[in-house]
Amino acid sequence: MLISDLLKNQATISAQPHQTVFEVARLMVDHNIGAVPVLKQGELVGIFSERDLMNRVVVSGKDPSRTLVSEVMTEDPLTVAPNDSLETCMTLMRRHGFRHLPVCSGRELRGVVSLRDILLHDLNEKDDEVRMMRAYLHSTPEAS
Repeated sequence: MLISDLLKNQATISAQPHQTVFEVARLMVDHNIGAVPVLKQGELVGIFSERDLMNRVVVSGKDPSRTLVSEVMTEDPLTVAPNDSLETCMTLMRRHGFRHLPVCSGRELRGVVSLRDILLHDLNEKDDEVRMMRAYLHSTPEAS
C-alpha cells in the first residue's frame, strides 16, 4: 500500500512561520493532531510537533504567546513522497523516532502521515482478515 492511499479524505491543517506557538498549539488541540506542517508561500519549511512544544518552548521557559513557531519548529523536515510505501514510512519513523512525516511532491505539501494513521490502517486490515477467516470457517462443511 502507498502513502497516498492513507491521505485520501484527509484535510491537512498547516501553520505559517509568523504565527505564535500559542496559536499553533490551539490549532493542534482544536483538530486533535500532534504535529503541524509549517508553510511559507505554500512550500514546506518546517514542522511543529508536541515534542517541539515540550522541548523548545515549555522546558526552555519561552512564552508561547510571544514566541513565533518559526523559532522553535523543526526546520527542513524529512519527508516522504505520496508514492512511497507504508513500509518505507515506518522504517523512517522507527529509525529517526518520528511519529509524523510530511508527505510532499517536491516542496509541495500533500499531507501528513502519522504513526496513528498507519496503526489504524493495519488494525483495520487485520479486522478484515479475521472476518474473512471466520466466514470461511463457518461456511466450510464439517467433516463427518
